[in-house]
Amino acid sequence: MKKTYHGSCHCRAITYRVTLDLAEGTGRCNCTFCTKTRSWSASVAPQDFTRLTGEDAIGDYGRDWGEGNIHHVFCTKCGTHVYGFGHIPEVGGDFASIHVNTLDDASNDELLSGALRYSDGRNDNWMQAPQDVRTL
Repeated sequence: MKKTYHGSCHCRAITYRVTLDLAEGTGRCNCTFCTKTRSWSASVAPQDFTRLTGEDAIGDYGRDWGEGNIHHVFCTKCGTHVYGFGHIPEVGGDFASIHVNTLDDASNDELLSGALRYSDGRNDNWMQAPQDVRTL
């Protein structure tokens, strides 16, 4: 069942509201960015995500390639990676993705209620898990 949560960076300069069902699962990716930032995320429809504060604190590290793009949003004050957005045809087009560790009001039981899915982003094989997930 979908529920509305609130999240923020460490210093609370960036805050957001998101509506999602954590029981639908969360994900880990092995692309070089997600591996280095130890990303644990949940994808949502763009209309289910609203940034509430922090326009002046947003840093955006983006990557464009032929048919897609992704933007990793972080706080320029405390460095926390908060959310991402972009367009990847292989995952259905436009998306938003929150870092579940930035949710302020989700219980541990809620965070662990759904399956953890792995994506082989390093090989642009987004719908399959990589062979080795031990360090994700």
